[in-house]
Amino acid sequence: MTEVKTVHIIFNAHIDPIWLWPWQSGLDETLATCRSACDRLDRHPDLTFSRGEAWVYQQVERLAPELFARIKSHIEAGRWEIVGGWWIQPDCNQPSGFALERQISVGKDYFQSRFNLFPRIAYNVDTFGHSAALPGIMREAGQDQYVMMRPEQHEMALPSNLFRWRGYEGSPEVVTYRIPGGYANGPHDNVDRIQQVADAIDPRIGHGMLFTGIGDHGGGPTETAIAWYREHWNDFPGIRLEFSTPSRFFDAIWAKKESLPLVTGELQQHAIGCYSVHRPIKTSLRHAEHLVAQADLALRREQDLLPKGSAASIEESWKKIAFCQFHDTLGGTCLPSAYAQPIAQLGFAASVADDLLQNALRLKMRALPDDTHQRIVLYNASDRLFDGPVQHSPWMDWKRWQPGWRLVDESGHRVAVQTMDSEAVVDISPQLLFWAKVEAGKMQVLRIVESDDASPSKDATEHLAFPGDGIVLPGGVRLEAPALELIDDRSDTWSHGIDRYNAAIEATASWSDPVGVDNGPLMSSWTRRGQIGKSELTAEWRTYKGHFEELRLTVEWVEHHKLLKLTVPFPAGVTRRTDGIVTGWLHRPLDGRELPVRDGVIFEGAAGKLGIACPDVYALDATAERARFTLLRSPILAHHDPHGVEAPRRTFSDRGEHTFTFRFFGGGSVTSDLIDDHAYQIQRPLIAADLTRGMTFRRGEIG
Repeated sequence: MTEVKTVHIIFNAHIDPIWLWPWQSGLDETLATCRSACDRLDRHPDLTFSRGEAWVYQQVERLAPELFARIKSHIEAGRWEIVGGWWIQPDCNQPSGFALERQISVGKDYFQSRFNLFPRIAYNVDTFGHSAALPGIMREAGQDQYVMMRPEQHEMALPSNLFRWRGYEGSPEVVTYRIPGGYANGPHDNVDRIQQVADAIDPRIGHGMLFTGIGDHGGGPTETAIAWYREHWNDFPGIRLEFSTPSRFFDAIWAKKESLPLVTGELQQHAIGCYSVHRPIKTSLRHAEHLVAQADLALRREQDLLPKGSAASIEESWKKIAFCQFHDTLGGTCLPSAYAQPIAQLGFAASVADDLLQNALRLKMRALPDDTHQRIVLYNASDRLFDGPVQHSPWMDWKRWQPGWRLVDESGHRVAVQTMDSEAVVDISPQLLFWAKVEAGKMQVLRIVESDDASPSKDATEHLAFPGDGIVLPGGVRLEAPALELIDDRSDTWSHGIDRYNAAIEATASWSDPVGVDNGPLMSSWTRRGQIGKSELTAEWRTYKGHFEELRLTVEWVEHHKLLKLTVPFPAGVTRRTDGIVTGWLHRPLDGRELPVRDGVIFEGAAGKLGIACPDVYALDATAERARFTLLRSPILAHHDPHGVEAPRRTFSDRGEHTFTFRFFGGGSVTSDLIDDHAYQIQRPLIAADLTRGMTFRRGEIG
């Protein structure tokens, strides 16, 4: 006798709060869908409904308290199930690890405060890929069950739709269900979907889930759909249909979880273009993440100094960031005009954090004694040691830096310093470059003093060779000249249907001769102008002597249907690749697939180790012969195949100025910690302030 398979009918409504509409429309659809779901539950006592995302519940609570009360009543009756528990369904590759953890914690705090619960089931049914860091993050938050859908079977083969998933060998596991076919459907395809789910059920387990209900601008389960299931309840031999919830499904299979197949590693990939389209939302999010994280740390360290209400402002900032981590928002797939509000929300978060940090430093400075010398006060608001170059322009009353002026530390020891040209055409104040080493959460005070020795620094050296043509890095590893390459890209906004981009190069950059700009004890630099396609380029190469090479690249991007890659060749070949991911590092194959990256990458081969910190880049592909960092793409925004491209008001992605910073390291000292440290230095520079309190003479007369 054939054992009956149970198909759990999960009524839900996947809501994109922002996508091909602005967030205000998403707000309206949220209210309408929750109201519709309550109406269905009121009318059908045997029905259940599942809904995630704390943002949804907060909007209902704020704007429709009577509807919130109805939802709460259904939750208490066990008929409305909270799943997920995060603030929103985020992109699970691009946020920083600490920010993704806050995505979960702000949701958890909300649900525990309103319903005294937090679900075991994490829930990202529409997210485009899943970092190997996720199982550990979820288990840390108290979640050991996961529901997802992408990548689908044609994008990543898995041994089963129900499996145990861990990110790394020996790391925590979560029992994961991959939804077959989709999370929404109507009566026209119910028969096929029921059979699809049943066919995917392991007979030894006997259970599967079918997600149904109209999502965006729809309203969840409809009366038509409910009536169809009731009419056809017994039409499927060997299949038992059951109105259910995800938790009932997991309860039904939990005793057999140890028999499930084990999958180790990341779950990739769907929509590779989402890591290289609409760059402003990505850079704005990353900037806000780091600023708010530092402000959060400063608030805890300096809580006695900062005004009341600061904690609430930071909490609200985290919620803005969490909302903007939404997979369509951060993925760059929304309506172009819809991005104005998320960019503004991230600006709010960054501004709140910047105000708090600047105020925290100046409040801390009150404890410093008066001094007859002008001072530069540095504050490391991060949770990592800062050990790197600092640029600062102290106000010197319109005076240039004089040969006899010196920078000294608290012990009176001279600090190597060199001047740089200001970014302003008007020469208003000296731009200083110096090296600083400041412990996490600490201040350092430097003093500007006058010396009898007015001779130039003895540390100056001859101008080094231009690194853009290839150079030997500290550690003996030779960096071959990176190349900018323009590639034809006819894929849609998401880059559906591909796992890598075209290898054929349409054009390479043409450059002017390099011009030496800086030459001092710490750094030498060169600039050169260039062009690729119709886009103008500026490259500034900096050699921080004895430390690393740095490339600062500016692109004035004006292309259509093109892709810009920075290609680093490996003449000797590499055998190992390690990429930064959400909370750590992951070994990946050198197979040429386009994959998301966080802050840096390390390559190893016969020639040694090459480490590259690249916090402004979000995707790359690599083989044993070269790495190609994806800088910019120019598809039509909100273009989804198989729709055509003829739209009278179409918008191409990312036109305008973009800047990128790369730091290159070589040799045995290259580690993931080193790359992380430098990525943090770029994204979390020291906060600097000028202090003249105690000076009794006219500003600019250095005593």
